[in-house]
Amino acid sequence: MGTYLIGIAGPSGSGKSELSRRLAQRLHAPVISMDSYYRELHHLTLAERAAVNFDEPASIDDELLRQHLAAIREGQPVEIPRYDFATHARLPEADPLAPSAVVVLEGLFTLYWEEMRRLLDTTVYVDLEDEICYARRLARDIRERGRTPECVERQYRTTVKPMAQQYILPTKRHAKVVVRGDGQLDESVEAVLRST
Repeated sequence: MGTYLIGIAGPSGSGKSELSRRLAQRLHAPVISMDSYYRELHHLTLAERAAVNFDEPASIDDELLRQHLAAIREGQPVEIPRYDFATHARLPEADPLAPSAVVVLEGLFTLYWEEMRRLLDTTVYVDLEDEICYARRLARDIRERGRTPECVERQYRTTVKPMAQQYILPTKRHAKVVVRGDGQLDESVEAVLRST
């Protein structure tokens, strides 16, 4: 028996992670965060890693992610990389993912690559205005990633917002289901479930 893959995309701060968690609870399914697949950067200094544009598709090891998704679809276990936002590098440990009836993948570029979209059974886009996304990103990055407000604002202005306009917002057209990131979460979950 194969695994049913649900892919959730949308701009940073739109509510992808929260929708994924709630959906995973309803389906008793694991969630894979695309953030785990940032490219290995140990060969760079910490300062060089910090200067990398993590808001463009090239920052993701899409080949490894595609291999893992293909294996998951076939019901095979995989080892999900662990990524450390403080050092901008992968950790030596990985997280085993056992076979499951359903797996949820969430991330900025979930709907960006055609080859990846072909592996997904249901495609979802979480839509939300830029001002709200920025406010959420600011709060999260200060709280969870140890960033300063100035650092978050600069990154959002120089890379997050322009890269979203270029690479993420256009992927909305590939979604089978589009939900609001500030809507009722239970209604968004039901909309996704109806499409599976």
